[in-house]
Amino acid sequence: MISTASDYLARSPTAQAQARLDLGAGRSVTIWENQSDRIFYDTPKDHTFSFYLKGGTGTRRLDAGGVSGWPGAVCVLPEGHSSDWEITAAFRFLHLVLPDDTLRAWFSRIHDRDARYADVPEIVYQAAPALTAPLAQLAQAAVTCDPLQADAAVAELIYRLPQRPKALQGGLTAHQLQRTDDWIDANLGGAIRLCDLAAVAGLSEFHFHRMFKASRGTSPHKWVLMRRIDAAKTGLQGRASIADIAAACGFSCQSHLTRTFRAQTGMTPAMYRQRLADWG
Repeated sequence: MISTASDYLARSPTAQAQARLDLGAGRSVTIWENQSDRIFYDTPKDHTFSFYLKGGTGTRRLDAGGVSGWPGAVCVLPEGHSSDWEITAAFRFLHLVLPDDTLRAWFSRIHDRDARYADVPEIVYQAAPALTAPLAQLAQAAVTCDPLQADAAVAELIYRLPQRPKALQGGLTAHQLQRTDDWIDANLGGAIRLCDLAAVAGLSEFHFHRMFKASRGTSPHKWVLMRRIDAAKTGLQGRASIADIAAACGFSCQSHLTRTFRAQTGMTPAMYRQRLADWG
């Protein structure tokens, strides 16, 4: 079984999770403390963003020349990149774990452009000011157990990711993507089938599925689910009942929305609505 960086830490005899937030859709943020340890991340799944909160000068990455960390240092471990770490002194750090398809789908939605432009470069102990602010906000959200603040921080971090200049081959055109999104939004309350989306784009189902995933970074099914959850979040800002919101967003019933919403956000719709009220 392929593990995330946080899975490796959870198996360590010395690493201790001090705070953790499950943000749904495979996303999690954890504040760890560790000392006197040796950790080898063997081709971990998902991307890991690390931010040193306290200490770190006694932590070295052995396969990168033995460089050491410091409070405020940022590391980015792209999915599948192995790394070898030695810890000789106590330190505290944050791990944000993001699945690749979730990161790229969010990037595509935030920037309204092809997901393949998102760049997740390996970073070993840099100041990385563009990423420091959202990572610090994530640390605060983990301590206060505030998933709304954490969601906002993740969105800001993805917004600030570097973009790679590259010539794209294949995928859907901007016009096809916009027509597809418009059709999805107009039909959220009903069944949305792959054949319908393919017809909107003027492609076969097989070709559409492959080209859509290339451009959006995730499958059509997951993209539609993300649009439904976004619509439910908007609905929860008003006074409509959760049952009515479920029907308007294409869920079979309130319990279906509740299960899916929790899986994608880490909260139930009722919890999300209460968090909004607390923020207001």
